[in-house]
Amino acid sequence: MKPSRWTHALEAGALELPEDGPIGVFNAPAPLDTARLPADALVCIQRFRPTHDALAAAGLRTATAAEGLLEAAIVVVPRAREAARALVAEAMAATRPGGLVIVDGAKTDGIEALERELRGLVTLGGSMAKAHGRIFWFQNPAPMPEALIAWRDRERRAADGSVTAAGIFSADAPDRGSVLLAAALPEKLGRRVVDLGAGWGYLAREILAARPRVEALDLVEADLDALDAARRNVTDARARFHWADATTFRPDQAPDAVVMNPPFHESRRADPSLGKAFIAAAADMLAPSGSLWLVANRHLPYEATLSSRFQRVNEVLARDGFKILHATRPKAATSARGRPLKRRKRHA
Repeated sequence: MKPSRWTHALEAGALELPEDGPIGVFNAPAPLDTARLPADALVCIQRFRPTHDALAAAGLRTATAAEGLLEAAIVVVPRAREAARALVAEAMAATRPGGLVIVDGAKTDGIEALERELRGLVTLGGSMAKAHGRIFWFQNPAPMPEALIAWRDRERRAADGSVTAAGIFSADAPDRGSVLLAAALPEKLGRRVVDLGAGWGYLAREILAARPRVEALDLVEADLDALDAARRNVTDARARFHWADATTFRPDQAPDAVVMNPPFHESRRADPSLGKAFIAAAADMLAPSGSLWLVANRHLPYEATLSSRFQRVNEVLARDGFKILHATRPKAATSARGRPLKRRKRHA
């Protein structure tokens, strides 16, 4: 692991951490550079389930929000500007007055613009450029400036009035692909449905509103902010909400249908392997006669993966840069030698 910017700053003597008390790392990455951090005092605050689980597996204390006042906070800046602002304000609210707040990020994620904004609101104690990014720090002021209090409000509203949150996918309006998929789904979808990567709940809400025969719909979402919004947008009693990694989630009963608008990047570069992992998860959880409904950008190469995991694959619709694919009768996964693999146990 390459040393982090905070390790460089600490080793250079430019930055000094408090000797006692908890230190929160907001939006903590995995793996986390703890070379110069007191591991027994750390709490990793992470609301993205795969990263949260990776940190916990590494033996680090994890949480979805700070509990009690921190002596110091490290904020790892996310890409979305409003989400970065909200995270800084959240960290300040969780740190004692006079405590240390450290903000770290890449240039491509807007760290320099964020530093300029904060210079007008707090007194910076230091700043250092390193590894195509920047780290800066300040003593937490008391009281918190009103402008920063306003930054804490993560709630947003989509164009249709739905509750969303700063930084989540498609926060301003329902995604066009999801809208196309909702309109293309058949009336008879099955009794049990799973929405993998459910986001803030648009697709699940549309399914439940038009299909009284659906008995249960599981919304699976890794981003806790998006899932919290979905809980407010989808009020149907048939909905069940799961903060989980969609690629490893297994329901307690095999569903008749899986619907998805899978993500295709975690960074700025497209990564079709994410969508392929969603497809594999769907094949593993579906009932033998079950079906998968998927919407994706037209250029994403999912057809070969679908054909390897389903008996039949059809392109139902191609419009506005999207394609809707329907796959039925899942196949068992096979080993490198072509032997069927055992299915993993299901869980709630």
